[in-house]
Parts: sequence; C-alpha cells; structure tokens
Amino acid sequence: MEQALPGAEVERVGEGIKLVLGENAVRFDTNKSTLTASAKANLDKLVPVFQSYADTDIVIYGYTDNTGKVEYNQSLSEQRAASVKSYLAGKGLSSNRFKVSGMGIADPIATNDTPEGRSKNRRVEFAITANEKMVQDAKKQGGN
Repeated sequence: MEQALPGAEVERVGEGIKLVLGENAVRFDTNKSTLTASAKANLDKLVPVFQSYADTDIVIYGYTDNTGKVEYNQSLSEQRAASVKSYLAGKGLSSNRFKVSGMGIADPIATNDTPEGRSKNRRVEFAITANEKMVQDAKKQGGN
C-alpha cells in the first residue's frame, strides 16, 4: 500500500489499519464538501489499492478546521466523507464497502492558527478492516 501511495502513513490500529495520505491527501476548500481536481487525482490513486484489497470494509472520516460553529463543522465533515464515498463508488468500487463518519474539528493534524494548517485539517482519512468474508477465509486457513 505504501508503494502505491508515496508519503502515506499506514498505521495498524487493532484489527485494521489507518491510512493517512500525507502528500496525496484529500483536502477541501473552506466551507466546501465538493472534491477539488487535486482531491480527485489523489482518490484515483487509491482506487487500484482498494481494488487490490477487495475483502475489506473502509470507513471514511471527514474533518474540518476549527473555524465556524461546531454543529456546522460536524455536518460539513459528514458531507466531505459522503463526497469521497460517492466519488469512489463512481469509480466502480462497491458503495457497500464504505461507511462515512463526520469528525468535525476533532483530531487536527496541524495548527488551526494559520491558513496552511487549517488547509491540512480540512481532509478525509481512511480506516480499513477485514470484512466478514476475509475473516471467514482466515478462519478456514487457520483450521478454526
């Protein structure tokens, strides 16, 4: 996965992995949930990766910077995650594999005191876990 996405961080979290895209991040303009050309290009790099791991479920987490009201940012973060899900489904990935979660202003990866930092915080991240088929296949191979 790291070879296909230079600069990406793949972090093991429990039974799954968290994918933070780094230089290939999917970012959003202020107050927008529409995908930029850059965001689409970076998502296009993910499509073959997600196709290679077909027996996985993926949670798309949307985030905002800390400007604006908490309720607005929560809704906007959900819309951002939904935009990414819709785009990936349009590229032939099964929408059933994806769940969306709006995180609002939680978990900033940069300072919200500068325009550059706020830009980095307007993003999505991905959590990838084995789906039921992969779990059952692993049990069969393990003799359980």
